[in-house]
Amino acid sequence: MVNDKMCVGVEQQRLMVRLDPAKYEEAMKKDGCKPMDFTGKVMKGFVFVDIDALNTKMKLEYWIKIALDYNKIAEATKKKK
Repeated sequence: MVNDKMCVGVEQQRLMVRLDPAKYEEAMKKDGCKPMDFTGKVMKGFVFVDIDALNTKMKLEYWIKIALDYNKIAEATKKKK
C-alpha cells in the first residue's frame, strides 16, 4: 500500500502490480507478465509478473516504477462501512 492505495504485492512466486489500465495491453507484452485473475476474474489495471522475469534489479525496479507512477493518479478504493 502506498498513499492508502494498492500498489504492489507478493503472491506465491509472483509480483502483483497495479498499473494504469491504459498501459495494460503494453504491459501484457512484457516477459513474465500475466493477467491478474486472483478472484477468478481478470482485473484490468492489475497484473502478475512471474518471479523468473524479475531476475535483475533493473527488471524489478521497472515494475515498481510502473506501480508508483500510477499510484500518484489512482483513486483509492472506497472503504466498506
